[in-house]
Amino acid sequence: MNMRLLTVAMLASVALSAVSAQATDLEVTHWWTSGGEAAAVKEFAKAFDATGNHWVDGAIAGSGDTARPIMISRITGGKPMAATQFNHGRQAEELVQAGLMRDLDDVATKENWKAVINPPSLLEGCTVDGKIYCVPVNIHAWQWLWLSNAAFEKAGVAVPKNWDEFVAAGPALQKAGILPLALGQQSWQVTGLFNNLLLAQGGKDLYLKVYQDKDAKAAAGPEMAKIFKAADDARKLAKGSNVQDWNQATNLVITGKAGAQSMGDWAQGEFQVANQVAGKDYTCLVDLGAADPYISTGGDSIYFPKLADADQSKAQEVLASVMMSPSAQLAFNLKKGSMPVRGDVDLTSANDCMKKGLAVLKKGNVVKSTDELITPDTTTQLNNLMTQFFNDASITPESAQKSYAEIIGSAD
Repeated sequence: MNMRLLTVAMLASVALSAVSAQATDLEVTHWWTSGGEAAAVKEFAKAFDATGNHWVDGAIAGSGDTARPIMISRITGGKPMAATQFNHGRQAEELVQAGLMRDLDDVATKENWKAVINPPSLLEGCTVDGKIYCVPVNIHAWQWLWLSNAAFEKAGVAVPKNWDEFVAAGPALQKAGILPLALGQQSWQVTGLFNNLLLAQGGKDLYLKVYQDKDAKAAAGPEMAKIFKAADDARKLAKGSNVQDWNQATNLVITGKAGAQSMGDWAQGEFQVANQVAGKDYTCLVDLGAADPYISTGGDSIYFPKLADADQSKAQEVLASVMMSPSAQLAFNLKKGSMPVRGDVDLTSANDCMKKGLAVLKKGNVVKSTDELITPDTTTQLNNLMTQFFNDASITPESAQKSYAEIIGSAD
């Protein structure tokens, strides 16, 4: 080897060593494990790895209800991951107050997150005592009804345009051997369906009276009685839906075995993985087809536990920056089925369903998600009640409403 080639090789070796020395492994825990979710999270991992660092995937199978206790136990037990998923809102509140999570003020200020994150309530949800503790990575709206066009064609009825039309089509679907409403058996799915009915049928004012104002009188009133009647209809239409996970319920719609599913827009990722086209193979109704639709600004945020290792702490800031970058926001959310938190991302490639959600967001018809308005303890109480109601036909809507009002009246 001549001296010139030797010098080039030595310089390359030094450069490679420098990159290797700077490369840092970061474990990221999350519950993004369905087909669409896994495809989306790979976009974040790919973007982070491109910085010379390495994403160590810490996926936990099951829902957030399964994953969160594990995540919290590790953080409080002194064995924290480098980054972890929580939903927007109050789920990490106690961890922040205990001083176990690091703030991201330097990154957020440098990159001017306040100017690009829309709606501003997402960043407010990450802020405790004036400091920013998380990266909101998406906007997930719960308020959707996903419909199988093939199922309604087989049943000989038009694809519904709202919840009332869907309920009316239930008998035709059953006669055709099709399950009208796919519903997974996990408690959060049942409560999510109920809350979708509340916003769509009861409207913004009733939703906020109950969850924001904790108005027990409103929760026990005649307007809420209509919601429990709708929930009674829903449990009858879902009878025989014996799947467990939400994506299994989505698959029933994708395969035409069920007419519909009320689920957040993360379900859209499953339709995409199955190569189904919005408006052709399936139909999506935002806010269950309400005339003046609203959506909640729920979704996912990434929090960063405090770490002793200086290199890992620095790499945490790199990961936060990557997740907020326009390119990663676009790639992740197109596959996740959610909407980007940045208001300056080019979404010309969004499908019809995402565009419907964006139109509602642009109009300003948004409410905070229940995760932002009530504590995890109250959520657990509601989950238990709704699970009992949907699985025990002997529980009347009136009895369930009475218990519901008591929970709301004592909520934090």
